[in-house]
Amino acid sequence: MLARTAASLYWLGRYVERAEFTARLIEATMRLDLLSARPAGTGAWESALAVAAAEDGFWLTGSTIEPEAVTAYLALDGANPNSIRSCLDAARSNAKSVRTALTREAWEAINRAWLGLRDRRAAGGAAATLALAERLRAEARGFEGALHRMLRNEASAFVRLGAAVERADNTARLIDVKYHLLLPESEQVGGPIDRDQWTTILHTVSAVTAYRWLYRDGLKPGLVVDLLVLRAEMPRSIAASSEEIVALLGALGRRLGRQGEADRMARLRHATIGRATVNGIIAGGLHEFLQAFIAENSRLDAAIAHQFRFLA
Repeated sequence: MLARTAASLYWLGRYVERAEFTARLIEATMRLDLLSARPAGTGAWESALAVAAAEDGFWLTGSTIEPEAVTAYLALDGANPNSIRSCLDAARSNAKSVRTALTREAWEAINRAWLGLRDRRAAGGAAATLALAERLRAEARGFEGALHRMLRNEASAFVRLGAAVERADNTARLIDVKYHLLLPESEQVGGPIDRDQWTTILHTVSAVTAYRWLYRDGLKPGLVVDLLVLRAEMPRSIAASSEEIVALLGALGRRLGRQGEADRMARLRHATIGRATVNGIIAGGLHEFLQAFIAENSRLDAAIAHQFRFLA
């Protein structure tokens, strides 16, 4: 397989996953903003921009922190390289360049998502935005389903590898939302709004039912962290994504005879997560742990690109 083809497949997986995450982020922020009689106001939307690393770009638009303005920037602004529109543009472009390596169902899922957003000029009100986010999530699930029906060859492995790397990054960023969110002055840690915020984060990654299955206690922040960081049974957890990356790199190494620094980094990281405990993570600072993970994930991405000569 040509390095250019491998890179297109890898980034196809990353862009589709990133578009879905941004849709989930917008939905979560809207729900967080609406949680209490006194809305979280600008705090929730500022946190969304921080999590998406889109603060600087947003301020350049000259807009103020309002739900409509932030939603439009995160979802539709072509000048934002991580907006849903930009991600779908890039995903479709990559898919088009490797169309023969994809099934018709996989291509149609991407093309349908792109067409659904192509002529959209405004996200609309809260109901319309939530409907848009749900539709994009459905298209992403359709693509994921089509991907799992493809041959287990190097083409599907590169798409899934890109998706897993992106998912690990996104889950870490989503948990970090809670670090940026300030509780109202009258609200205590562990109070109703605090619990609602954690529940919303669980809801965003479709983990509410999984939490109830795995833990008999009521909602506790430490258990949410345990589920989303350390429990490999949870498909979107950091542990599950890290495990999947190790497996996919191993499969690609066997098929292409190319193993190297990316494999070593992925295995080392997975082993470190396997030894970690919730108490240890919280004692060292959850925000610091997540920021270190995000930085390491970026280094792993660079190692993958070097190992498979994406830049050649």
